[in-house]
Amino acid sequence: MGDFDNKEREEVFSKKVRAGKRTYFFDVKSTRAGDYYITVTESKKRMEDGVFVKHKIFLYKEDFEKFAEGLNEVVDYIKSNQDVVEKRYEAYESNGVHDKIDDDFSF
Repeated sequence: MGDFDNKEREEVFSKKVRAGKRTYFFDVKSTRAGDYYITVTESKKRMEDGVFVKHKIFLYKEDFEKFAEGLNEVVDYIKSNQDVVEKRYEAYESNGVHDKIDDDFSF
C-alpha cells in the first residue's frame, strides 16, 4: 500500500492526447524532494493480440530547454522539407452509430 500512496503523491498534472492509433500521455510528477519532471508515454494497441504496448521517456527539468530546442529544430526541419498533415479523429453519431471523421489539417 505504501508504494501506491507514493505513486499518487508524485502525480501533479497529466495531459492525454489521442492521435489516431496512438495515445500520448504527458505527465508532470514530483520527486520526494519536490522537483518536477515529465514522463512522456506512447501507448499503442497491437492488433494481433489487443495488448497495449507502451514506451516511456523521463525528462528532467535541467534538460527541458535543450530538449525543447532539439524537438523544435527537428519539427521545423520536417515542416520545411515535407508536407505535414495532421489527422483529426472525432466521434460523431450518424443514425445511432458512432463513426470517426478523418479530416486533414496542414501545419
